[in-house]
Amino acid sequence: MPGIIVAVLIAIAAKFLANNYQVPAMLMAILIGMSLNFLSEEGKCVKGLNFSSKNILYLGIILLGTRIDFENIFSINQNVIFLVIFGVILTILFSILLLRIFGFKYRFGILIGGAIAICGVSAAMAISSVLPKDDKSNERLTFVVLGVTIISTFCMIFYPIISNILNMDEKSSGIFFGTTIHDVAQVVGAGFTVSDLTGETATLIKLFRVTLLFPVVLCISLMSYKFKLINDVDKKTPLVPYFIIIFICVVLINSFNLIPNNIKFLSNEFSSWFLLIAIAAVGTKTRLQNLKIIGFLPIFSMVLITIFLMIFIISFQKFYI
Repeated sequence: MPGIIVAVLIAIAAKFLANNYQVPAMLMAILIGMSLNFLSEEGKCVKGLNFSSKNILYLGIILLGTRIDFENIFSINQNVIFLVIFGVILTILFSILLLRIFGFKYRFGILIGGAIAICGVSAAMAISSVLPKDDKSNERLTFVVLGVTIISTFCMIFYPIISNILNMDEKSSGIFFGTTIHDVAQVVGAGFTVSDLTGETATLIKLFRVTLLFPVVLCISLMSYKFKLINDVDKKTPLVPYFIIIFICVVLINSFNLIPNNIKFLSNEFSSWFLLIAIAAVGTKTRLQNLKIIGFLPIFSMVLITIFLMIFIISFQKFYI
């Protein structure tokens, strides 16, 4: 309980800063958590922080399923669906290749590529939970969360300017934002600064990208399972994580309109809070000096991968839609 209380208090402080100073709550949570790193090393808080960074994370991901409705997804233009799917696949593959060229293991490329391609922080946390673990796993996750939050904020500011320069109409701008900006909040922010139509289009397409979290995490989990068996790391690891199975069940229940609107609203709120609490706990398990070891190249890689996704969408949007 002490560790959980610490993670919750960090999340509340981060939310207060976000609401009053217009800064990303996730960024604040992880920075505050890092300043309290000593709590995760020994003492009464260790077990609770470990619980928060893992089990509460799973709850947050499961409740993300209440945001996804297959009826809305099927209303999206078929060409846009293909464009999003190809964008996600190519971005992850490009990330793996780029990070391998720079001398990093494939798991770092998958983590960065998945976060940028799908839904930012939520995707990074979900993907990290099924990747093979080592002593640098928390540092890599913290690094990606920090990077993707900052880059996504820049995208929210500059992508509307880019869409204006390229003379995109309201719907095309929505498609552009929904397929390229990392986090849901920044997609909504960028879209509704242009118009209501742009905001609604961007949000709908972004939610479809969130849907792709399930197949991507499932594929990564299967790969990780095989990796663990070969290396005899952890033979008790399930083939498909239980939280992913529950997540897709929630999506199916929501798609049949079996969840009342007030429950959906509460689930969305709880999902946001659970993810915030989990990332706060991850922050406490991260040392700032360990982030310095990661170096400049991954930062440069995240920028290049973001630019790659943007160029891909702009290039094919005119011909595909």
